[in-house]
Amino acid sequence: AGKCKKAGHLLGTMVESKTESDRITFNAVTSACQKGGEWTKALHMCSVMARSRLEFGTGDSNASISACEKAGKWENALQLFDGTVQNHHSNPETITFNATLSACGMDGKWEKTLHLFAMMAQSSVVLDTITFNATISACQRGNQWEEALQCFSIMLQSKVEANMITFSAAISACEKASRWE
Repeated sequence: AGKCKKAGHLLGTMVESKTESDRITFNAVTSACQKGGEWTKALHMCSVMARSRLEFGTGDSNASISACEKAGKWENALQLFDGTVQNHHSNPETITFNATLSACGMDGKWEKTLHLFAMMAQSSVVLDTITFNATISACQRGNQWEEALQCFSIMLQSKVEANMITFSAAISACEKASRWE
């Protein structure tokens, strides 16, 4: 939280001194807030950036979405994701999808996670281990063992490397449903 406060103070000083700020400046503050767990301040930086009339792209919302993910604020993460797609006419990146998938999945919103996963699969965005882990984990949390195993199967067919998290989530999904055959 201290880094976010210091970065915000420096940005404020920069604005007061009439020094021109840019996307990189705002992104640095947003990233400091995200790393410090200050999701509300990270979101605030997005709105300040918009009011400053700086061009806002996909990468600019990633730190804020990640901050929402870490704070368990899936609705805010989903709003930012939707805003990135609709308002900025940008194509979300793998990290944008993954942070949003994780935010929804951590709160057991498996339907939203599967919807995002399907969107991602239909786009040109790369599905990676984190993508599959977040989706399988969301299905596991939502007691959706069939969907978890289907996602695991897609992962293997896609030749994406599974790791301990992948196997643990898939096994846990089966265990919750008592499906060991």
